[in-house]
Amino acid sequence: MIRNRKYLLAIILFGCFIKCERFEWLQDPDAKLRFSTDTVFFDTIFTTIGSTTKQLRIYNRYDQPVKISSIALAGGSRSVFRLNIDGVPGNYATDVEIPAEDSLYIFVEVTLNPNNIDSLLAIHDSIIFITNGNLQDVNLVAWGQDVHLINGEIIETETWINDKPYLVINSMLVDTSQVLTIEEGTRIHFHRNSRLYVAGTLIVNGTLDNPVTFQGDRLEYDYRDIPGQWDGLWLLPGSHDNRINYAVIKNGIIGIEADTLASFVIPTLELSNTKILNMSAVGIFGLGTTIKAYNCVIGNCGQFAVALLWGQSYEFYHCTIANYYGGWESTSRSNPAVGLNNYYEDIYGNIQVRPIDKAFFGNCIIYGNRESEFEVDIYPDSELNYELDHCVTKIDPKKFDLSDQSRFREIYNFEDPKFISADGNDYQLDTLSSAKDRGLDDYATFFPLDLNGKSRVDDAGPDIGAYERIEGDTLR
Repeated sequence: MIRNRKYLLAIILFGCFIKCERFEWLQDPDAKLRFSTDTVFFDTIFTTIGSTTKQLRIYNRYDQPVKISSIALAGGSRSVFRLNIDGVPGNYATDVEIPAEDSLYIFVEVTLNPNNIDSLLAIHDSIIFITNGNLQDVNLVAWGQDVHLINGEIIETETWINDKPYLVINSMLVDTSQVLTIEEGTRIHFHRNSRLYVAGTLIVNGTLDNPVTFQGDRLEYDYRDIPGQWDGLWLLPGSHDNRINYAVIKNGIIGIEADTLASFVIPTLELSNTKILNMSAVGIFGLGTTIKAYNCVIGNCGQFAVALLWGQSYEFYHCTIANYYGGWESTSRSNPAVGLNNYYEDIYGNIQVRPIDKAFFGNCIIYGNRESEFEVDIYPDSELNYELDHCVTKIDPKKFDLSDQSRFREIYNFEDPKFISADGNDYQLDTLSSAKDRGLDDYATFFPLDLNGKSRVDDAGPDIGAYERIEGDTLR
């Protein structure tokens, strides 16, 4: 019994010795922490709108625990940066422990104040660490951009210019009979769930070299092509004479929605030289409206690239409608690139038929990663007039009589247009594209320059789609 007690006591004492050795703090004044990066960098941040959260990891590479005497923002209470240190919000902490060969996280955010400066401004700070009297720091850098802030406003006639970006939060409305003109190079950014409503008129005067851009307000690299960041542009009943030229509309839910709702006051839109990309739902959503589009690219949309429903008139010339949402082998998209429909069921369960007078596609590409990228839903014994003339298409021949010249005049079905990079939203044509030189001259005469400003009428024939391939020329 005594022998067993001595043995047990020895084990306890040995355990205490090991435990004490294990938890003795590292006292070496030359000890250094290791960091996942020496600079936490934020891409352009708009004033008044907070950033995404960045993370910094701090490592203890030693076989003894380390106690950090203090962690603090150099800018103190005046800093625009905010910290969360090992799960605790706050810009200052003391006696922070890191076990042997372990680590902790610091999360960093920033919100910038308006600075009344049109150009970008670099904001600097640092996180200071003191361990055993040894000082180390990690840099914090954010590029700040002042903005014109539009917060849920109803605006009258005015002109926006390219001095500094416009930031829309809580949506905005162009009032009835009023005109919003947006000049070349202007950048409009929308906060999450925000939209541009137009009850009056929208005029976008972009140029080839300085397009007008509509996108979300996250400018970090990781957000550069993420759909669904903002709602989109919505032309309301009564909106008229809208013109959008040389614009880029990207990373939203619905690029352009033109809707009569319950009214028969028809919105009208002329859309030219415009790219609509990375929409989580629809690129162009026409609901009983009138749209004329040319030299446009509509691509990478989660549902339809173009949905034309419930009546009125639609014309597309030299447009590239290409939907590879989710990648070449994706099966996540159940809707075609182009869908036409002329009826709906109202809230009382009654079928409402609204004939489409015209849905015309001339010298257009309609292609993507589904088995068929063109579908029509016509209510029995009603009108839905559609025609495709000199188009590269992906249409299920089991669903359509492709020999019907009243509907399909010279189409090149299932002939791959061979884009430069559909995955990268580059829908310019490769040298082996089926769209080369096969367009109808009549349409090219009306639209002699392509989306890049190149001539369609100076070679063997106009190419189908928004881009003209000129061999030996440098792609824009």
